[in-house]
Amino acid sequence: MAEPHPADFWESHYRAGPVWSGRPNATVVDVVTGLAPGRALDLGCGEGGDAVWLARQGWEVTAVDISPTAVARAGEAAAAAGVDVRLVAADLATWEPDGSYELVTASFFQSPVALTRGAVLRRAAARVVPGGQVLVVSHAAPPPWAADHGHDHGGPDRFLSPQDELAELALTDGWSVVLAETRAREARGPDGRTAELEDSVVLLRRVSVPATTRAVPT
Repeated sequence: MAEPHPADFWESHYRAGPVWSGRPNATVVDVVTGLAPGRALDLGCGEGGDAVWLARQGWEVTAVDISPTAVARAGEAAAAAGVDVRLVAADLATWEPDGSYELVTASFFQSPVALTRGAVLRRAAARVVPGGQVLVVSHAAPPPWAADHGHDHGGPDRFLSPQDELAELALTDGWSVVLAETRAREARGPDGRTAELEDSVVLLRRVSVPATTRAVPT
């Protein structure tokens, strides 16, 4: 059976009903709190929990997701919170960021169908100004209730250690590693079970732009 196109897969996923709680990722809140607000790009924003929280902290947010339904829900969440978020429904495999950013975030930016994840993250990171940061929070291990959902550690939805994440990002020249660690959190599964899950957390800061890199327009 042919693998579904990512746009069809994720639109179907979100059309089936709300996916996220509406709350921001706790690690994003912990890491970003205290940073001076600037321009932020949220990759794979889903229903907008992180994007809305960032906007409430004073960030100028662009949030992108492949699912128009998810983006519409994010817009409703932003309106309910009384904040402005620039929302874009687009396939990040081909979408080109415009402008420059002080922060790029990607929370659980993983997919059971095709995703050129590393390329997407590097393309966004190229738009980060010196002093700006890239924060990626990923599933480091499967939850116990994932056994029947076809997750494959070796496939596109693989689980990433901090070292795996750094290798995939491949951001070395002009970047410093601020955080590369695993954090535990409690979560509740579809069947009501609770478990302690592991997330990879990677934060990199851009310290310089290589001289060969063309200036990014602001």
